[in-house]
Amino acid sequence: MSSKRSKSRLCELAGKQVMNLAAIIAALWIAMSLGCAREEAKTAGTKAPSRKEISKNERMEWWRDDRFGMFIHWGIYSVPAGTYKGQQAGGAGEWIMNSAHIPVEEYEQFARQFNPVKFNADQWVQIAKNAGMKYIVITSKHHDGFCLWNSKVSNYDIMDATPFKRDILKELSAACKRQGIRLCFYHSIMDWHHPDAQGTFYPNYNDGGRSNPNFGRYAENYMKPQLKELITNYGPLGVLWFDGEWIPEWTEEQGKDLYKYVMGLQPNIIINNRVGKGRKGMEGFSEGDESAGDFGTPEQQIPPKGLPGVDWETCMTMNDTWGYVSDDNNWKSNEVLIRNLVDIASKGGNFLLNVGPTDEGLIPEASAERLEAMGEWMKVNGESIYGTTASPFGMVSWGRCTAKPGKLYLHIFDWPANGKVEVMGLTNKVEKAYLLADKKAGPAVSQDEDNIVINLPEKSLDAIDTVVVLEIEGKAEVVPQGLLKQAKDGSVTLKASAATVHGDNAKYESGGGKDNIGFWTNAQDYVTWDFKIKTPGSFNVEVTFACERGAGGSEYIVSVADLELTGTVRDTGSWTNFVSEKLGIVKIGKAGTYTLAVKPKTMPGGAVMNLKSIVLVPVKE
Repeated sequence: MSSKRSKSRLCELAGKQVMNLAAIIAALWIAMSLGCAREEAKTAGTKAPSRKEISKNERMEWWRDDRFGMFIHWGIYSVPAGTYKGQQAGGAGEWIMNSAHIPVEEYEQFARQFNPVKFNADQWVQIAKNAGMKYIVITSKHHDGFCLWNSKVSNYDIMDATPFKRDILKELSAACKRQGIRLCFYHSIMDWHHPDAQGTFYPNYNDGGRSNPNFGRYAENYMKPQLKELITNYGPLGVLWFDGEWIPEWTEEQGKDLYKYVMGLQPNIIINNRVGKGRKGMEGFSEGDESAGDFGTPEQQIPPKGLPGVDWETCMTMNDTWGYVSDDNNWKSNEVLIRNLVDIASKGGNFLLNVGPTDEGLIPEASAERLEAMGEWMKVNGESIYGTTASPFGMVSWGRCTAKPGKLYLHIFDWPANGKVEVMGLTNKVEKAYLLADKKAGPAVSQDEDNIVINLPEKSLDAIDTVVVLEIEGKAEVVPQGLLKQAKDGSVTLKASAATVHGDNAKYESGGGKDNIGFWTNAQDYVTWDFKIKTPGSFNVEVTFACERGAGGSEYIVSVADLELTGTVRDTGSWTNFVSEKLGIVKIGKAGTYTLAVKPKTMPGGAVMNLKSIVLVPVKE
């Protein structure tokens, strides 16, 4: 309409009024076009994600509040279920292509056998929801390269390569929306099926010497288009959870580029630290490092003191493997799983707990039973997990603690025989105390400065974890070293839960009769405590320890105030049969802050000891 010829013709036909009509028609055409675009976005899965830039804290808010999610490892590796040619392949079920050295053409046969007719997306989501889980992370594509969605980039997917021919991710996405669960995708950077990505790990089986020169082409022409499909057709997603970044073909620069690419598609998405290079666990992850993603991912472990200053999520199996293996029956107990969740929340982390469905599409009964038990506990105690922050006390001897402004949740793992729980170092006034499982039951609380004693009922309401709520004035304020100060009788009690552990192996452990420094299998490891002395004098040093029969004989040194005492660990019959021995007398001549250290000297039995406490008892002169 901008040419002189067109303008002249319009004037000849209708003059100014036709020009107005043309403008109206053009406006209607634009409106119809926008409507079509919106409709296309709807039919693609969900409305197109907003391009509004939001802060890291805004993106992370829901994730930090939710605390508990379900990991799902599922693919065609569930068909062999850990067995190849009649032999157990060993290792994780999802790694069988690599561990059993299965050629691509042969492994593809499992896709033709993958027909999970019992798969029910709503049932899976309901199991997660009933367990108290708030989000689901499923393997869109694992290292074997098989895709659980209808990809237009590849035929090696659920629609084209299997008799099932149903888009699993589409059904799961719809079920999550119906039930209010947030959907997230795991996606492997490594790919053993694509010829441009095969390298060190497949088909070279970890020989460490071959990388694929065409990997960049795979990343640009295959991986990125597939990620765009996942975000565009199944989003908005909560998290993109990358893995397989340790291969030599993947570089830090590629990680930065992929992070920006994904954020460009959905600016409010969260990306884990494995988008970068060599960040499988906790090492090398720091706040603000874009290539490292948004949160750390310790695997099959809980950091002893959390990861202060960064967001993190422990991913863990219920048994020994991620993908389904038919003979893996080494299941964690309900107690271990519930206490793991509490332990992680008490250190400021999230818990991503895995299930490995069968080739029929069923979550194994043993997994479902454990999730049901966790859900029963969460129905009563979920308030003490969702939206909480790390304990202000660090480790405590009776269990764990989670916090919210104005509230402390005391998770009592080991019900005290005398019915009393001490909370030391808290300076806030306690306004109210009650049990989450019975809010009418208000235990009596006595408070003396920063020392609080709670008188509990005779029996616990839950043998795994009974939660006591303390309502306090304001945000919890704890006196530094509040657990490590001289008592009124002049004694100083240094409990294992308050120790600083130095080294690689030794760590604090609790539950099952344990409340001690254990796993002390490295003679270079040692422990220390800092404490305050107001009333100086001479003190008997009492050591409480346990040692399995046959593991005794270790020599150790206790040092404090420039003095040293030497002891020898004797067998006590088991790792939980604790005894107390007086090691000798030390003299502390003036008030102040001191450090006491326990260091091994010899370790003939393979372990030092299980150390429960050191107590300094005043000597009456």
